Amino acid sequence: MTVTALNCFAGDGDYSVSKIPEELMKDANVVMRMDETRFEVINIGKSIIKRKYAITVLNENGDDYAYLYLWYDKLRSVNSMDGILYDATGKKIKSLKKSDVKDLSATDEGTLADDNRYKWFSFFHKIYPYTVEYEYELQMKGTYNYPRWQPLNKEKYAIEQSALTIVVPQDITFRYKTFNYKGQPVSGTDKSGKTLRWEVKALPPVELEYASPSWDYIVPTVYTAPDNFKLDDYEGNMSTWEEFGKFAALLNKGRDKLPDDIKQKVHALADGLKNDREKVRVLYEYMQQNTRYISIQLGIGGLQPFDASFVATKKYGDCKALSNYMYSLLKEAGIKSHYTLVRAGQGANYMLKDFPYDPFNHIILCVPLQKDTVWLECTSQIEPAGYLGNFTDDRYVLLVDETGGKLVKTPKYTQQQNLQVRSIQGKIGEDGLLTINVNSSYGALQQDRRHGVFNSLSRDKQMEYLKEQIDLPHYDVVNFNFSEDKAAIPTLKEHLEIKALNYASQTGKRLFVTPNIISRTYSRLKPIENRKYPVSLGMDFIDIDTTVLEIPGGYIVEALPQALKLESKFGKFECSTELKENKLVYHRYIERTGGEYPASDYNELVKFYDQIYKADRSRVVLVKKE
Repeated sequence: MTVTALNCFAGDGDYSVSKIPEELMKDANVVMRMDETRFEVINIGKSIIKRKYAITVLNENGDDYAYLYLWYDKLRSVNSMDGILYDATGKKIKSLKKSDVKDLSATDEGTLADDNRYKWFSFFHKIYPYTVEYEYELQMKGTYNYPRWQPLNKEKYAIEQSALTIVVPQDITFRYKTFNYKGQPVSGTDKSGKTLRWEVKALPPVELEYASPSWDYIVPTVYTAPDNFKLDDYEGNMSTWEEFGKFAALLNKGRDKLPDDIKQKVHALADGLKNDREKVRVLYEYMQQNTRYISIQLGIGGLQPFDASFVATKKYGDCKALSNYMYSLLKEAGIKSHYTLVRAGQGANYMLKDFPYDPFNHIILCVPLQKDTVWLECTSQIEPAGYLGNFTDDRYVLLVDETGGKLVKTPKYTQQQNLQVRSIQGKIGEDGLLTINVNSSYGALQQDRRHGVFNSLSRDKQMEYLKEQIDLPHYDVVNFNFSEDKAAIPTLKEHLEIKALNYASQTGKRLFVTPNIISRTYSRLKPIENRKYPVSLGMDFIDIDTTVLEIPGGYIVEALPQALKLESKFGKFECSTELKENKLVYHRYIERTGGEYPASDYNELVKFYDQIYKADRSRVVLVKKE
């Protein structure tokens, strides 16, 4: 790696803050003054990224944009890097020194081994505003990863000018897909080959709204990808998902061989079982009990799994190795399965059905059976067979076999599956003390977080988590326990014993009691006259609550909240409170219909949520009998 002088694309004064248009400064922490990225394919086995950019930091909230971070491994090298610091007037203060660049391992505590490293540099400047200007060059051994360009993807971030140029030889083809980009890219040729260029100018900061869709649907975005490519010593094609799947199958070829003792174990466990689904469950649980997840990223190992024999011997692996191992166990048992590529987590929108490329960051296993399909999360030691959870549910994934790749969608959990049922029994003392037993049942996605807490944390940490979930004044969780039904649609049952001082507030001879003790909504939205973006609501779910509270002796009900019943395109809500004998009986039902709604529906959502918010806080008035 060399530190080279920056090309002269700015002289003293060019980066004066006074030259930034006022509309870009408003509500911004940083302004990207100029950004030129050039991705050049030298040949199918070699590509280069050259980037120059200058960013003005207006205040301390923008400091994170002022450092330079470049990762590398055996397939990607840093050829050069340089930087200059300017003051508010655009006057040069100092330049990057090679001795100040840190070269660090990118291995975290969850990774056993990798060859990822990164170079990191910062001027550590604290006099605002200031501008940093960086230039670097990266070289890749292959042409697998073309750029995804999204110059504006953070709040309080403005752009004066930004561009992406792709250069390829005349005999190489690639594809692109744009979102929110006006017009067409500028095409041309230069000494290196044919070029395409995208450019944006004068983009003010974006302010996200409640339940905004992903950035792809808001800001200019360009996806690019090759047709034919090379990665290390492997060649492939990703012009179609079928072809891309063939490449993934090529990486996996011959890596499903098991040691003889593991083969014998497979048959000992599975041969006597009555059906394939039961065999899948038993072998999956065997894998869970005898392996653990550790990330291993070496060379092309970022894409290629370790041999099944490696996992059998070492008892660990990453998502690729463990999924391949489970595939091998099932194959030995005579059950066909599919190694499956998925974009896990919050980035499901990166998966574009009509644009084959590699957005994937995780591997799971798909097991098609005669009557249904079983999905397996092979990195988990605690998930039941057949359950995915919100990490990989409801998204398109790529199934792989020797014939190629096929797009399918993982299950979407329904309202009835994402069911929370809560029953509260207790009493209120004359002094306002609330004593309750809370029994809750959480299904599917509603149990995900608690499932992780109760299976992974100490009891003290579990208690901390529970207390974070409860919004009561002066309370104590006296005891708690839980149990689980680890079915394909799992259910977690939770029991809490709670005491809360002064829950019922007292004024003279009256007690004021909120019958909705735990299940209150906290979304109270502000109306927006001209909302810009669609409303994107999360999962479908149903919550059902029943609370029975014994009121203190000598008190009668003076006032009860009115029953309420709401119905809208976003869902339904019902609540009621009545007195039965000497007990308050409160019922609450809410269902949400997730999905995307037009921006024009937002204020209707505001009204719907506001009515629920008020109803959740309505109070019963008790008065002491004379």
